[in-house]
Amino acid sequence: MGRGVMVGVTVGVAVAACLVAGVVVGKRVKSRRKWKRVMGVLRELEEGCETTVGRLKQVVDAMAVEMHAGLASEGGSKLKMLLTFVDNLPSGSEKGTYYALDLGGTNFRVLRVLLGGQGSSILAKDVERQPIPPHLMCGTSEDLFDFMASSVKEFVEKEGNDSESSVVKKKELGFTFSFPVRQTSVLSGILIKWTKGFAIEEMVEKEVAQYLQEALIRKGLDMRVAVLAYFSLLIYSEQVNDTVGTLALGHYHDEDTVAAVIIGTGSNACYVERTDAIIKCQGLLTTSGGMVVNMEWGNFWSSHLPRTSYDIDLDADSPNPYDMGFEKMISGMYLGDIVRRVILKMSQESDIFGPDSSRLSVPFILRTPLMAAMHEDDSPELTVVAGILREVLEISDVPLKVRKLVVKICDVVTRRAARLAAAGIVGILKKIGRDGSGGITSGRTRSDVKMRRTVVAIEGGLYTNYTMFREYLHEALTEILGEEIAQHVILKETEDGSGIGAAILAASYSSSNSVDTDTDTDTVQPL
Repeated sequence: MGRGVMVGVTVGVAVAACLVAGVVVGKRVKSRRKWKRVMGVLRELEEGCETTVGRLKQVVDAMAVEMHAGLASEGGSKLKMLLTFVDNLPSGSEKGTYYALDLGGTNFRVLRVLLGGQGSSILAKDVERQPIPPHLMCGTSEDLFDFMASSVKEFVEKEGNDSESSVVKKKELGFTFSFPVRQTSVLSGILIKWTKGFAIEEMVEKEVAQYLQEALIRKGLDMRVAVLAYFSLLIYSEQVNDTVGTLALGHYHDEDTVAAVIIGTGSNACYVERTDAIIKCQGLLTTSGGMVVNMEWGNFWSSHLPRTSYDIDLDADSPNPYDMGFEKMISGMYLGDIVRRVILKMSQESDIFGPDSSRLSVPFILRTPLMAAMHEDDSPELTVVAGILREVLEISDVPLKVRKLVVKICDVVTRRAARLAAAGIVGILKKIGRDGSGGITSGRTRSDVKMRRTVVAIEGGLYTNYTMFREYLHEALTEILGEEIAQHVILKETEDGSGIGAAILAASYSSSNSVDTDTDTDTVQPL
């Protein structure tokens, strides 16, 4: 009897153990299937974002061809290739005190820069920022510009009588106007439309710099608006950096600077082009034989760009579908949201992120600086990743291997963006014959070309603050050009092209022998 009971108990225990083991095995199998589906999503992302050197070179060629088409005719390319009428870049020999007014949105800045005239020294700079009162954004042009002119006057009067610029002479000012403008000369442009909450209808289709010049006169300031630097509309942009100002600042420090690139919230590029290559403006004459061209490269597109379903969905959900395709793949406005979309897809395929979080469906909730912080988290337990998932996306208690997966997603998206940006830069160099090939129309081989030292000024938080992005960009630049050519190409960081750059441009045009600072004659005249 007792023995039978023991046998029965033993059998029962064995059966229970088998059942428990079966449940455990079942859970493991189910977990592996879930993980397999997630890995499938990751592999699909990696394949879609693949940027082999061969593909990058195709993007380079496409960029150079589109640049050529945009210079040949209006509307001939997705690249607008806008003329800036800037043909006189600073040399570093400029001397004196110059000013800039930077109207970038609901705030404006007044800057003063003291140049020493000795190579590349900026002896001093002062900056003052002020908000635009809301009622002036929808009032009259006179009220708005009188307000800014008064601020400029107060700023100038703070210098004191012993200032170098207190000597009786006409002061020079560069005006950065960050709204869509149709440029007509180096110091004039027609406002196409207001953005960013401004609505002063009387100014639309009118000359912009004239309003500021007249306001300065009304306030009794002997100051000339020497150059108008504009920046056209970038959807979603929170802060605007002007590429032309960045190029001017870069050229002031290094005369081998031939292009400038902004990679921040938005992205754009400009470069120095030969005037005889600007076919759509035949007869254009400049004193230097060249002109700065604003590419508006955010709108570049090519079938060679590695586009994924996440890019397609992001574009469709944006206010400007089918526009700014290149910018949406490389700029800081969008990278974080691409990562969010991938995580959302994985959460829909499995429950590895735990219960569904409604925050994952909120567009742009994962900003790129947060994505960068997760990507560069070097703590053993990836505590930064865990914190951002918890605080921003309301995803808690994520296992370490899932946190590692999130870092991998950030890496794939960032690497693609940086490598495409590098291809864009090389595309510019190819167009002007600075990539070692002799240029887009040259039949020369690389061995026939003596490579010149070439500097590209670069600005924007995505490049300057995101170490992994910067390293991937440099890596790709070397891979595309080859080590021998790449050693002649230098990327130089600049800071505040829209402010300091505008002031230095004013200095450049003031000091030019071809510009009479008492007149409004431009150095660039279509004939």
